[in-house]
Amino acid sequence: MAKITRITTQKKKKDRFNIFLDFGQGESYGFSVSEDILVKESLHKGMELDDGEIKALVEKDDLQKSYTLAIHYLSYRMRSEKEIRDYLDKKETDPEQIEVIVDRLYKEKLLDDQEFANSLVRSRIHTSSKGPLMIKKDLIEKGVSAAKAEEALTNYSFEDQYEKAMKFAEKKLRSGGKKSFRQQVQNLQQTLMQKGFTNNVVQEVIANLPAQEEEDAEWQAVVYQGEKVLRKYERKAEGFELKQKVKGALYRKGFQIDEIQRFIEENIVEE
Repeated sequence: MAKITRITTQKKKKDRFNIFLDFGQGESYGFSVSEDILVKESLHKGMELDDGEIKALVEKDDLQKSYTLAIHYLSYRMRSEKEIRDYLDKKETDPEQIEVIVDRLYKEKLLDDQEFANSLVRSRIHTSSKGPLMIKKDLIEKGVSAAKAEEALTNYSFEDQYEKAMKFAEKKLRSGGKKSFRQQVQNLQQTLMQKGFTNNVVQEVIANLPAQEEEDAEWQAVVYQGEKVLRKYERKAEGFELKQKVKGALYRKGFQIDEIQRFIEENIVEE
């Protein structure tokens, strides 16, 4: 048996207390506890504790510290169950204590994977340009089940997806630079798919894109790309061969054949 000889407040953590014990050989430091445990267990000077009681107090305190860590982690934003488990594991919390903490958080309604998924979907809709497939991937990576992810994505309507994809498409086209309109559309379609928009949304956006840029802008792109191609081939070919090489290169870049022909006629003289 050991007797509590002193209880002192820690200097840096005023809500924690050091418990000093005497096992019959003089006073020595025993363990520390939170204020919550000190009060609940009615720890006081002169109280006697056996080894089992000391071990139980230390385990309760460890559990309380880990629970407090989880609460602090949750204070920044909602978390999935997997995020909580991974965080506590990283903090070297005992696996059995993790189970106890997770169960307690569910009972206190501080953990709810469905509500977490719903919240994340709403947040992504307002703060990112991601489509539903990419958001679902994010949810799965955070440990949310496929069923809960699908349920949460019902908050992301077709109309919202279309509006977000169209805004992204219009912005992308405005910054398309010196590429052909057709090539810009092809790149845009690929980008929207990579962002997680479904094929039906992508096709709807492509079908309703603003009319092709003014003819002058497209012609400037032809001239810009054509001059680059011409510089590349004019040292190796001339006449008809040069025309064919330039024509093929510009066609692969998505320009219309009549614009290509105009560029060739204005810039290549066949001797």
